[in-house]
Amino acid sequence: MQFEQRINWLLLFGLVALWGTSFIAINVSLRAFTPDQVVVLRLSIGAAVLLAFMLAKGKRLPLNPVAWLHFMIMGLLGNVLPFWFIAKGQLLVTSGMAGLLMAIMPLMTLILAHFFITGENLNRNKLLGFVLGITGIGLILGPTILGSQNSLIGCLLVLSAAVLYATNTIVARRLPTYSSTVVSTGVTLCAALISLILWPSVLQIDWPQVNQLSLMTTLWLGVFPTGVAAAIFFVLIRRAGPTFLSNINYLIPVVAYFAGALVLGETVIWHDMIALLAILFGIGVSRKPV
Repeated sequence: MQFEQRINWLLLFGLVALWGTSFIAINVSLRAFTPDQVVVLRLSIGAAVLLAFMLAKGKRLPLNPVAWLHFMIMGLLGNVLPFWFIAKGQLLVTSGMAGLLMAIMPLMTLILAHFFITGENLNRNKLLGFVLGITGIGLILGPTILGSQNSLIGCLLVLSAAVLYATNTIVARRLPTYSSTVVSTGVTLCAALISLILWPSVLQIDWPQVNQLSLMTTLWLGVFPTGVAAAIFFVLIRRAGPTFLSNINYLIPVVAYFAGALVLGETVIWHDMIALLAILFGIGVSRKPV
């Protein structure tokens, strides 16, 4: 394997580790903060990291108000709302379950692209992949429907976040192209500002009463899965392209599910394993050419 390719795989695994373990970090953060506060804190910290990264590269934020409108749209759809839905959902479901449900995102993107992106029509394999993915989600939700209503609500909240991520992917593809470093910084800055306007309760946190573990975990969540991961994402997409990057869709749900079991002692359930295999197989089938 060539050196450059090894670097690409190293960056990919780093990104998978950061995003895959973000669900357990959210779980720990929620022990001290509300979902609103978790969102504001992680976005504010992440925005500071990305701003420093952008300035270090000698880039500048645009003055064009249209660009900032685009950043606000992507910040709302791709950060503020899905972050809140995930945090709110994780009050009701395990971190592993949340990561597992997010696996449906690339399949939802296929469906939305069929309607909104020229040349991205559904074909037999894409449709079959989507059906397999929905079957996997059904295997997860089935026992939940028969069990706790709160767990079902939590699952639906996380699935809503997946739909929002897919929607943001489509919106981003229809907007003008900007520098990737500038986009990540501008979007996260807008998202942090929007979240602070929506949930100013973060300004009322009684910091001396916050336990150290939750505080450090929230700091880590903002710096690494929110800030550093965004920078890695854009570096990797420039180095290796979107097709290579799409491998994360197979790996993140696996890391998220088993990280929850190993770190937080969450129960591994057999039908979740079958559901995960169905979703990942669906993603694989959807990518095969007809």
